[in-house]
Amino acid sequence: MDLGFSFDNSYGRLPERFYTRQPPVAVRTPSLLALNHGLAAELGLDTTALQSPDGVAMLAGNSVPAGADPLAQVYAGHQFGGWSPQLGDGRAVLLGEHVGADGARVDIQLKGSGRTPYSRMGDGRAWLGPVLREYIVSEAMHAFGIPTTRALAAVATGEVVQREAGFPGAVLTRVAASHIRVGTFQYFVARRDTEALQALMEHVIARHYPDADGPLGLLDAVVAAQAELVAGWMSLGFIHGVMNTDNMAVSGETIDYGPCAFQDAYAPARVFSSIDQHGRYAYNQQPGVAAWNLAQLATSLLPLMGERDAAIEAATASVHRFEPLFQAAWLARFRAKLGLAQAEERDAELVEGLLAAMAAGGADFTNTFRGLSDGTVRLAFADAAPIDAWQDDWQDRLGREDRSAEIRAEAMRAVNPAIIPRNHRIEEAIQAGLRGDLGPFERLTAALAKPFEDGPDTADLARPPTVDEEVTQTFCGT
Repeated sequence: MDLGFSFDNSYGRLPERFYTRQPPVAVRTPSLLALNHGLAAELGLDTTALQSPDGVAMLAGNSVPAGADPLAQVYAGHQFGGWSPQLGDGRAVLLGEHVGADGARVDIQLKGSGRTPYSRMGDGRAWLGPVLREYIVSEAMHAFGIPTTRALAAVATGEVVQREAGFPGAVLTRVAASHIRVGTFQYFVARRDTEALQALMEHVIARHYPDADGPLGLLDAVVAAQAELVAGWMSLGFIHGVMNTDNMAVSGETIDYGPCAFQDAYAPARVFSSIDQHGRYAYNQQPGVAAWNLAQLATSLLPLMGERDAAIEAATASVHRFEPLFQAAWLARFRAKLGLAQAEERDAELVEGLLAAMAAGGADFTNTFRGLSDGTVRLAFADAAPIDAWQDDWQDRLGREDRSAEIRAEAMRAVNPAIIPRNHRIEEAIQAGLRGDLGPFERLTAALAKPFEDGPDTADLARPPTVDEEVTQTFCGT
């Protein structure tokens, strides 16, 4: 059956040491849990065919579509600062690269598709919870306008996956600009494989940054992309949770939604990930970690940059550009969240003052910014005194703007979401899914497709968790 895929697999044309060719491992009784009709239409796929038995078989890994070239990618990485010389797709298979009618090229990957040579004693499978989590959060990030991998489909396998208990298995079909990571470069530089590094660099430039000039141009482009990406995360209170170099995509997309979370009550050093015991990837550490990861990419590119001393100087300067680029992107996003259309010198102080007031007042991150547009901001605070003091400075600053209050409020509502994937709502959807009820998952994903709209039908999704509902820890799910 023709599902509408048009594969042209450029990564599979790289040397064989970049991957291991293998098909996904078939599952027992696949059944469709969710299909992203909007994304399928964008890709020019046949949604009717994808929902047929043949389509579901392909989404589960039981069959391979025409033109695909299934493979598992190899890479290395620093995981919580510790070096792992060989990682790779331990529970995923890249089917190939689909080229849409507009010429855009995207990876189609099955996640949870069985063991590969890189599974490191794992079973190569995924269970329902992490699949639903990644589906919910990645699609929300897309709706927020943050570069991200996306979820095309989720399929139940009819098998049990053993973790701390037995859970129903599932496979996620993930769509990405590519799955090339900082750790992909690290893998080859660690092996002193300059030929492979050169091929990888040329591939990434051709695929993602065609205007980049050589290795330094590529590094500059990735630095700029990551500065914008992390600023976007920070503007939403998002905590990735596992910013290892093998989880940083050189395309500038958010990838690998494992123990990720969105803050409810704002705390700058907030950590949710159960495996982040020392706060390495806390909310306020994310910009610094991104710069550290980029330094590892720079180190990997040095063999391609000519004379070593000059190369180190140029690469260091490139990485040092991250901080001012991030600060500019961060301030631009928070200015918009505060309704500021013009730039003034002390705007960063105004933003920092609000964040300090939020931390002091136990304020909900999302509802604070949403409340600034409609006059309900005090409701987001357990103690309103800090926000009352800050609002005087904000009102003075707004007085120097030339927009009407109505236009400003409309602009603020367009950048401050009413609904985010709150941890307790994701957990609610997962627990219901384990009981065979996908209603909460479907309702949440539908609401998050339009996160800047609010109304009585979704008011409960905007509400912060009660003490009994609060989720304080998230898990990787592997």
